[in-house]
Amino acid sequence: MTIRYGIIGSGMMGREHMRNIGLLEGTEITAVSDPHAESREQAAGPDGGRCRAFADHRELLAAGLCDALVIASPNDTHADILRDVLATKLPVLVEKPLCATVEDCRAVLKLAEGRAAPVWVAMEYRYMPPVERLRAELAGGTAGRLRMISIREHRFPFLAKVGDWNRFSARTGGTLVEKCCHFFDLMRLLSGAEAVRVYASGAMDVNFVDERYDGRMPDILDNAFVVVDFDNGVRAMLDLCMFAEGSWWQEQVAVTGDKARIEAFVPGPARFSPDGRERMSEVVISSRATKQPVREEIHVDETILAAGDHHGSTFFQHRKFLDLVRHGGTPEVSLEDGLKSVLIGAAAEESARTGRAVELG
Repeated sequence: MTIRYGIIGSGMMGREHMRNIGLLEGTEITAVSDPHAESREQAAGPDGGRCRAFADHRELLAAGLCDALVIASPNDTHADILRDVLATKLPVLVEKPLCATVEDCRAVLKLAEGRAAPVWVAMEYRYMPPVERLRAELAGGTAGRLRMISIREHRFPFLAKVGDWNRFSARTGGTLVEKCCHFFDLMRLLSGAEAVRVYASGAMDVNFVDERYDGRMPDILDNAFVVVDFDNGVRAMLDLCMFAEGSWWQEQVAVTGDKARIEAFVPGPARFSPDGRERMSEVVISSRATKQPVREEIHVDETILAAGDHHGSTFFQHRKFLDLVRHGGTPEVSLEDGLKSVLIGAAAEESARTGRAVELG
């Protein structure tokens, strides 16, 4: 049976979802919706030959062309779109962050109570092959008892988007929600615990400082440190810099226990590298007993790497989502997971503004 997908939001990320769905057998993209004509026409293909295109997501829903939905529209539109989508019986994968505010996330969870069809929040970074390998080693006891998590992302600035929506905290939720909910989700997953305290220091120091939109200056952070304390005693740190596109590794994830340190190293997208070539990721295990780090390259099919900017994770996530659509089950990333990652991000934004730690009840 072919699963028919509808894509709500056909900009840069929506088209990445489309490319990755296209790599899976037994799938077809039958409809896209986007209020921006150029985006939806580009996604639909020449003369609309690839799929039906709609200016409004409600028209897409009414057309009855889809078996599953992907929401990849701007963050501040998720809440309104989900109100309509949750009234259907279709499985849904919604891009991170779940919503731009904690209040909207809570409202969505309330609306979804009792819904039979699954809703999966797209936390792609869980599915990067080196991160999955790190998770497996951690679960297998290689690190011993986990005590510390360290995540570094040093990368390129936010890209240009339609309507410049990603330049403003009101539409994104702020950088520590928009960009970093991925990492707070990873912290929760790796620690197996819930955050109790968040402290952040951040600023907009380099990117977009000379830009103006209708007289408004962008207000999103371009660098920050965030410390998160968890209720099982694990502590985690995020080191974010968005004017560091010359870094060899874009993401570095490290977990340290009483036996060993495990690190995953992930390169940035090939299209932003000087030679335009893909590089392999790596995992390094450093045992306290041997004091001899063991380094391994993690190989990912180049066709999968070329389908997006997230080191294959979008493909591997979609493979699991498709299995859920076909066979049923429970989403690996729930609406509650989406809420809690936004909750930590919003607390970090508040802490960066006020200079005070934020306690999470």
